[in-house]
Amino acid sequence: MKALLIYLIAVNCLAFILYGVDKHRARSHVWRIPERTLIAIAAAGGSIGAIAGMYVFRHKTQHRSFRYGLPLIFTLQIAAVCILYWKLGR
Repeated sequence: MKALLIYLIAVNCLAFILYGVDKHRARSHVWRIPERTLIAIAAAGGSIGAIAGMYVFRHKTQHRSFRYGLPLIFTLQIAAVCILYWKLGR
């Protein structure tokens, strides 16, 4: 359980940082982090950090795949945790 918590903190921090880095790179007109990578880090457990990064840095907020996709990923992750807790926690 402790390892999972450490993982989730790390992946959410990484997601938040990646959104900030990509916003900076967008302004600098240099190589960008692929959108697939930004979505993948959210799907890997970093959805809270990705959503926070998206709004703090005002980055990707106009893209429907991010505006609706990240909350959907987060919702699915919460549902999966609830199901696992219900099935295994009893």
